[in-house]
Amino acid sequence: MHANALLLFNRYARPYFKSGMKVLEVGPGTPSLFKQAVGDSSIAWDTIDIYESKELTYSASDPYQFPIADQSYDIVFAAQVIEHVKAIWRWSKELTRVCKVGGKVIVINPVNWGFHEFPVDCWRIYPDGMKTLFEEAGLETELSKAECLESVRDRMNLHGLKWLIKPLLGRSRCGEPFLPVDTISIGKRVGG
Repeated sequence: MHANALLLFNRYARPYFKSGMKVLEVGPGTPSLFKQAVGDSSIAWDTIDIYESKELTYSASDPYQFPIADQSYDIVFAAQVIEHVKAIWRWSKELTRVCKVGGKVIVINPVNWGFHEFPVDCWRIYPDGMKTLFEEAGLETELSKAECLESVRDRMNLHGLKWLIKPLLGRSRCGEPFLPVDTISIGKRVGG
């Protein structure tokens, strides 16, 4: 995960996380930087991924069928995950299924980040694509924006001068662009 995802989360998504909620984070880091950013111990923060780990609440052997009851969570959240999902139209419906009616599905995804298999790397999605995906999944889009909140100073603090010189000569070794752009999308589950 790069810093821009956390900056977008703090600006746009964090206000949705309220005391006493149930949250499901899909594909979390360990520890979750997003859970730390929210910093509210009254939130029940569960996690799921497609591998076995004692640090996860759930392990799913199928990315399109979570072992979770319908309408279990107030917020279903995934950052830097959707690009690694082959059938995103199926996956987004599963996020919606486990979200309560009136709850939020929040997705942050890279737009211009370099290719990185884990185990696959399939998608870069702009706001219009996310709005279409959300609509197909039964979500009403409340926000979908592609932007970079990192500054050159932020990047210098993270990566030093080598970060500045490589992009001026072209892309860095991993194809990382000068400043990362991510899309953040927030959808409300409608209907039953």
